[in-house]
Amino acid sequence: MPTSSDARTLADAHPGWPEIAAAAVTYAGLLFLLPPVLTDLAAGDAALRGQLLAALSGLLGFAAFGAAFVIRRRRWGAFGVRRVSWRWLLAGLALGVAAVALSRLVVIVVVALTGDALVDPQGSYQDAARAGGASLALQLVLLGLLTGAGEEFAFRGVLTNALTRYGSVLAVSVSTVIFAVAHGINLALVPALIVGLIAGVLTVRSRSIWPGVVVHVVNNSLGTIVSQLLTSAA
Repeated sequence: MPTSSDARTLADAHPGWPEIAAAAVTYAGLLFLLPPVLTDLAAGDAALRGQLLAALSGLLGFAAFGAAFVIRRRRWGAFGVRRVSWRWLLAGLALGVAAVALSRLVVIVVVALTGDALVDPQGSYQDAARAGGASLALQLVLLGLLTGAGEEFAFRGVLTNALTRYGSVLAVSVSTVIFAVAHGINLALVPALIVGLIAGVLTVRSRSIWPGVVVHVVNNSLGTIVSQLLTSAA
């Protein structure tokens, strides 16, 4: 008969394939169903469409995490939702800035090599950011904070932590590739690979998702601001 100690051990254990399956089905199902509905709601308003799609990106992550969480009701710590020292958070801040710079450089190289073969699918996000100060502020909350946190809860909290049973290198590598491919085979793949790799390594090393959340939030927020500055200067 399982003891209370056994129950605590199970609750603290890493998530597994049931959690991955629940998160994947929820994420894919909502991604298939909701974008057409949101596009209709925007009714030709490019800024509103960008805001709705940015909100969707974050909500998909939290919905996927929620589905994984309720499968076996593990403790938050099993998904890496645990306190971490401020040094890890500062590392996330610095690496988030570095991710923006590196992504820009790699995108420049990719565009030089491929020309128009790869498109930027996030033009609607930029439309929302360009629609005035209030719209930019809202987009920073939706794309920066909500999406940055939501995607980390799903891809690092569930997927990376679940795969660590097969080794840290495999966990980081596979979760990074899946995270990048989830953004599509386009220019968004570049920053997704970079952010996913950095966040995955930080998650494994710190045993917490919060440094990765900081990386992701900084990357999305600063990337949005840099895009607007470059557009204004052009």
